[in-house]
Amino acid sequence: MVEIERRKKRWEDFWVEDGAGKRMLVITCQEGAPNWVRPHPGLRDARMEFAWRMYNHQMEHLETWRDDNVPCLHLFSGTEIWAEALGCAVHRPDDTMPMAVPFVRSAREAAAVKVPRLEDSTLWMFFEMADALRARAGKDALLRIPDMQSPMDVVAQIWDKTDLFAAMIEEPGAVKELARKAQALIAGFYDLFFARYGKAFVAHHPGYYMPSGITFSVDEVGSVSREMFDEYFLGELDWFSERYGGMGIHCCATAEHQWDNFAKVKGLRLMNFGQQPDYIRRAYRHFAGTCALWNNEHNKPPPAVLEDMPPGIPKNCRYVTNLIVASIDDAKRQSEAFFN
Repeated sequence: MVEIERRKKRWEDFWVEDGAGKRMLVITCQEGAPNWVRPHPGLRDARMEFAWRMYNHQMEHLETWRDDNVPCLHLFSGTEIWAEALGCAVHRPDDTMPMAVPFVRSAREAAAVKVPRLEDSTLWMFFEMADALRARAGKDALLRIPDMQSPMDVVAQIWDKTDLFAAMIEEPGAVKELARKAQALIAGFYDLFFARYGKAFVAHHPGYYMPSGITFSVDEVGSVSREMFDEYFLGELDWFSERYGGMGIHCCATAEHQWDNFAKVKGLRLMNFGQQPDYIRRAYRHFAGTCALWNNEHNKPPPAVLEDMPPGIPKNCRYVTNLIVASIDDAKRQSEAFFN
């Protein structure tokens, strides 16, 4: 569709440092949206129906208001999927997201972890879901990828942290070897995923369009030093960015001490921080000229959309504002305030 291609082009311009699109708006409208479904493997059909209904909700309102959201089929999951494929049991509460249960407590146990064949792993379900959803929506429908954790974040789910942090100092080789196994699993998945469905996708969190590249949640850096970021995290992030053509990062940890390290990641396109407004504003100043930022604003009146960047923010700062609104009328008002 013409409108979808227009939105993709705005994102492609936005990713260029000196491109035309300096501000982007993504509106999430709750009116008429389907109810969320827990990411439980036993609810696969319900999850696909949710993804299908959400895609149709986005398509229905493609021209109801103007923004930069690109409709997609969401292969949503919890954070546990990579650790589960490598052997973790999973705790699945009824009232919150699933979580991996660590099972490694020593270098010897880490060495015993095996990388499964994708076809034999719990990850294969996502290919089955993607195939079914694409068959229903058409081969040109974009997919929003499942939750992505950096290899070291996967290690921190598998290896009990009471031992892991000591092992990072005392047995770094064992920790790095386990991270390489997680890296091999993730790369194998996405080599096949992009070959099967194309390089373009919508990021796991938050939901922005990527013509190519990869996105990760990188949270464990909040618990380690700057030097450990260099030793354990930077190399794997650079490797993935170079392999797939760019990198987007979400971090909800308190990790301001790692900002200079994040800025070093090759091909860095966007940073999203799950933190308080003052933290976010400092991030805008720090990363201006390096990468774009994603800003979350919930149900603010229209002037706030235009004024959420306080004085002193560099003019070369590129950012995305995400507004979560209750009604279609709210979405229209916010869109008009942003673009007029």
